[in-house]
Amino acid sequence: MDKKYILKIKNLSVSFTKYEQGLRQTELDVIRNLNVSVREGELVAVVGSSGSGKSLLAHAMLGILPHNCSAKGNILFEDELLCPERIKKLRGKKIVLVPQSVTYLDPLEKVGKQVRRERSDASVRIKQEELFDYYKLPQNTADLYPFELSGGMARRVLLTTAMMESPRLIIADEPTPGLHLDAAKKAMRHFREFADQGNGVLLITHDIELALEVADRIAVFYAGTTVEEAPVADFQSVNTLRHPYTKALWRALPQNGFHPFPGNQTYVKDMPSGCAFGPRCPQLTPECKGDIKEKTIRFGTVRCIHAV
Repeated sequence: MDKKYILKIKNLSVSFTKYEQGLRQTELDVIRNLNVSVREGELVAVVGSSGSGKSLLAHAMLGILPHNCSAKGNILFEDELLCPERIKKLRGKKIVLVPQSVTYLDPLEKVGKQVRRERSDASVRIKQEELFDYYKLPQNTADLYPFELSGGMARRVLLTTAMMESPRLIIADEPTPGLHLDAAKKAMRHFREFADQGNGVLLITHDIELALEVADRIAVFYAGTTVEEAPVADFQSVNTLRHPYTKALWRALPQNGFHPFPGNQTYVKDMPSGCAFGPRCPQLTPECKGDIKEKTIRFGTVRCIHAV
């Protein structure tokens, strides 16, 4: 029996309003027609290079986009549309964020109070102490201010903040930079355990190797859209992958020869017509400059007219 969707994003587009040469206004489409979903019990990893729009996805879901940024498309949480009013009710409760930046911590408040959200009952304090112990944070960490923490300690505090609640969905936005490998793997195991309890995790990361250890599915981003979404088992061989960019990422992994791929991701202002990967793709044909529809192949989806 198919598991229920916790999160379903359909045709999400995000654009920035920018002024150039005085008062001339332009729109930069940073995310275009993006689709991704998370079912009960799933950890779905969103991978891609810097500048591909991964963090903006998290901000759009939580309703915390900058004032000059707008989003359109549908985001459904437990089969109901996430309108601004509903996002406010769920954010920090049923949907929690493990943010990329440690600046999310209030510099003027001790971290213990922040993790407990200033609640003082004994059960909350016990849970906070258990989580600090789990992530090997010193016993006095709760009485420290953020500026007294190392970068790795601050990231572990952010992890405990998310785990303090009883959410249905965790959005983890690059949660492991600055952590030692053992601590990063422990964080990944915690996310995996959370998903195995029937919840959902959307892991946004550039670290494909870590993602492959814990994820059920991998959504590959390129220049603001998902070019492929595949079961993690498909990454065992390049031949079971569908999109040329996904195959390039696979070949660039150390265990697969560490073969770099020439060229750079196109800047959003200079995006080509049709396939965004076209300028770097060895399979480029004139048909690639048309509308590239998402299609299903072997239990995965792909945006490539040549995929088989």
